[in-house]
Amino acid sequence: MDFKQIEAFVNVVRYKSFSKAADATFFTQPTISTHIRNLEKELGVKLLDRKSRVVEMTPQGSKFYKYAVEMINARAQAIDALNDPNGSIGGILEIQTSSIPSVTFLPDLLSGFRAIHSGIQYYVSVSDTDTVIENISERRGEIGFVGEKVNSSSIECTKVAADKSVLIAPVNFDTPSKLKLADAISYPFIWRETGSATRKTFEQTALKSGFEKDAFDVAALVDDMDTMIRSVEAGLGVAIISEKVASSLGGRVRIAEIEDFNEDRTFYMINLRNTSFSLGADAFREYVKAGIKDK
Repeated sequence: MDFKQIEAFVNVVRYKSFSKAADATFFTQPTISTHIRNLEKELGVKLLDRKSRVVEMTPQGSKFYKYAVEMINARAQAIDALNDPNGSIGGILEIQTSSIPSVTFLPDLLSGFRAIHSGIQYYVSVSDTDTVIENISERRGEIGFVGEKVNSSSIECTKVAADKSVLIAPVNFDTPSKLKLADAISYPFIWRETGSATRKTFEQTALKSGFEKDAFDVAALVDDMDTMIRSVEAGLGVAIISEKVASSLGGRVRIAEIEDFNEDRTFYMINLRNTSFSLGADAFREYVKAGIKDK
């Protein structure tokens, strides 16, 4: 059993795709397919179901997956400990992140860590908070960044940043710099997907204030922040986003504070508890935590 075969299997499971696994590991898709075929032949079982559009594990694959992840991480730790007396760390570090961390504090963390460990390569997957939590829980990535605290005994949460949400509107909208929630709902809204922590927080505040979900005029539902911002610029409607992101847009949009929606947003680094991390993931976690202590 070759470790490259095991790594190929783990990455196909993480990304549910041969092509995405190839991108993440900087291999070609035929190489990934060959590794999986040879592994299945040696084990004498089918590990992956290739019939559906999204690649899924077979029952035998599910049993093997947990051990495969542990073997890969333990091997990497052992090799790095023995072969590098200078403590340099390399390899691919997969980061799962929701949209706001991906454009605010995460790029600085990635750059700072790689300045110390130049052998690190990143694969960053951006989705909504719910998807990030699901992916980390299923070991599709070792480190995640989300906009809400995870209430699970199996997941460790570390507070890394705070922000608040504001309303952005097209420049041709007559939107004041401060307004009430009751005034905000008069505008057409561009929503993020239901797994977005920003959307959930805003909806919860609206419900507490007596507004039902159908009180909002929803112009569009998008799953990408750039599309949402461009749609606001184009005049489609207003949106709720991070103040830090809004501030970076300059004069492209109007920014308004919703006076009765002023809750600070907290962002967390998440990872599984009681698991074996790759050397890169372990060092990155400590790097992030050390940075928090220094602030």
